[in-house]
Amino acid sequence: MIKHIKKYIFISLYLVCSAACSSAPKMVTESNTLTIKSGADNYLKYLPLLKNKKVGIVTNQTGILSDKTHLIDFLIEKEINIKTIFAPEHGFRGTADAGEHIVDGKDPKTGLSIISLYGDNKKPNKTQLAQIDIMIFDLQDVGARFYTYISSLHYVMEACAENGIPLIILDRPNPNGSIIDGPLLEKEFTSFVGMHPIPLLHGMTMGEYGKMINGQKWLKNAVQCKLTVIPCVNYDRKMEYNILIKPSPNLPNDQSINLYASLCLFEGTNVSVGRGTEKQFQIFGSPFLNKEKFDFSFTPKPNFGAKEPMHNGVKCYGEDLSSYKKLNQLELNWLIKAYQNTSDKTKFFNAFFTKLAGTKKLQSQIENAISEKDIRLSWQNDLTAFKKMRGKYLIY
Repeated sequence: MIKHIKKYIFISLYLVCSAACSSAPKMVTESNTLTIKSGADNYLKYLPLLKNKKVGIVTNQTGILSDKTHLIDFLIEKEINIKTIFAPEHGFRGTADAGEHIVDGKDPKTGLSIISLYGDNKKPNKTQLAQIDIMIFDLQDVGARFYTYISSLHYVMEACAENGIPLIILDRPNPNGSIIDGPLLEKEFTSFVGMHPIPLLHGMTMGEYGKMINGQKWLKNAVQCKLTVIPCVNYDRKMEYNILIKPSPNLPNDQSINLYASLCLFEGTNVSVGRGTEKQFQIFGSPFLNKEKFDFSFTPKPNFGAKEPMHNGVKCYGEDLSSYKKLNQLELNWLIKAYQNTSDKTKFFNAFFTKLAGTKKLQSQIENAISEKDIRLSWQNDLTAFKKMRGKYLIY
């Protein structure tokens, strides 16, 4: 009898452990990270499509294969006829400040022409596309609506559709996985930092997002792009994904990328997010915050990626989040706390905040002391509808 009871207990414990293990999020360790292949690494799928074609490429420093060979160099080695490089915000090498005007030029290594897609020329024109048979798009996104690479994708898809040019997206994992959160963009607040009615965190890869742009007919005049997505291999969105090359100058590490969507809302206020320090998007603070409430301080100074940082040379009081636990949602508490403890609330927000939030409601809710819980509840119906729509376009 005792023997049977022990056997029953053992089997029960085994079943409980098995269920727990199967439902736990998958972790990417150093040993199995190498098994994930980006779209760029999945080259047997796209090289045949480029044979005997004149090729344009939208990419930057993140367009690399797993051995860190740049896509441009790889394609030249494979004797692919590259005609033009198109560069997004921050430029082809990814060294320009946010919002800095990027000029056209030539890549010193290959001699290829580089055309900027940031500034006045966000959309490739007919002349720039005249010698191109097919376009490749390879940029590392971070899953936030106001990260402008998805806006560049929109305009490239539109230009390709209007000029009869097929587009290939080489897909890459979203480092913020499947996090979906925040208010949806309202149409009247459309801008380059928010072009579509999606939440602040959309939980999609670039390839999935391109399929959504097409499927929802968001391009001008509802045109649709002839789109091919080269998927990642051995990846699902539950995996943690670490980026080896920073996607822009002020996102230096995984922590900054995880905090980015929450802290970027401060860019529409008089609070610094650490530009001009070594902890960009990992700290926040301003000279106007109550130093009795915020015991951390820093002084921004010009550096790589921030030639003229906010509050240059002025001591700022705030919080250090560089060791904060990983977020799985948009965090509003820091923004609310900063507003409640600023010395002049009338100067806290600026006009850019509404563009970033995609709605006037969020600023109004914070000014009227609506709780974070109630603010979050106000998004839920929109988020539910978005998740249902998003499901049609998922690859992983």
